[in-house]
Amino acid sequence: MKTTIAAAMLLSLALAGCASTPQQQRTGTGALLGAGAGALAGQAIGGDTKSTLIGAASGAAIGGIVGSATAPRGEEMCRYRSSSGRVYTAPCDDRYYDNGGY
Repeated sequence: MKTTIAAAMLLSLALAGCASTPQQQRTGTGALLGAGAGALAGQAIGGDTKSTLIGAASGAAIGGIVGSATAPRGEEMCRYRSSSGRVYTAPCDDRYYDNGGY
């Protein structure tokens, strides 16, 4: 059981490292910390594997939501396509904010 929890936490940590935006990183970190805290709380309250897994799942969900909600909002980015067909990401221009003025 401890091996399974450790493997799940390592996998979550590895996936959190693949996040590309601060919000994704914060969500992954929140889910990881929430899963750990939930697993510990579930084990302390229920004392069996089922309680530990329920606690870990609940903690991961709550931690992910809180991490996402507390992430700083940066500048909005938009995707553009150049005349050559290349797609790139850049800050949105003023037309983006004019109620769909594209």
